[in-house]
Amino acid sequence: MKALPNILSTARILLTLAMFAALVAIGAGRDPGGQLAAFAFWAFAIAAVTDFLDGWLARRFDAVTVWGTILDPIGDKILVCGAVVGLMAAGAGPAFALPAGLILFREFAVSALREVGASRGLKLPVTGLAKWKTAVQLVALTAMLGVGLFPALPPLLPLGLVWVAAVLTVWTGVEYLLQTRRGLAGLA
Repeated sequence: MKALPNILSTARILLTLAMFAALVAIGAGRDPGGQLAAFAFWAFAIAAVTDFLDGWLARRFDAVTVWGTILDPIGDKILVCGAVVGLMAAGAGPAFALPAGLILFREFAVSALREVGASRGLKLPVTGLAKWKTAVQLVALTAMLGVGLFPALPPLLPLGLVWVAAVLTVWTGVEYLLQTRRGLAGLA
């Protein structure tokens, strides 16, 4: 049972790679029946659920490991960035491009801030708002992946959710930037 959280994190990364490959194939016009779109949707949805489940299981069963502490946030970044880039490859359209770019920029920028901070002994703990940001990103991207699969889904709703996710993403990025500045100034 102690290995289960790390197994779920690894499964999330593998599902993300498969989802990304499916989205790229869709963009290349290789999904006339829509099976790859359905696969991409369900692979992402299952991977998103593992994001919540692995951390909960690790805390619940006292199975927090150094490997899991490294693997979980990497899996999160791969999942979100893989879906964003995959959706662009699949032809999500220009209205998706700006919030997608903001999300990608923030994810990479915060990773860089964490690296710089860690090299100087500064930790950037995950904030409550950043956890909500991730949840909103996962819901928004799930909705984007479901656009063609669920006719009852209003097309503007997923895009609106992506914009909400982008705003939260930028907001938390600014918070981490300010937190890093304060922390590094305190070390000088």
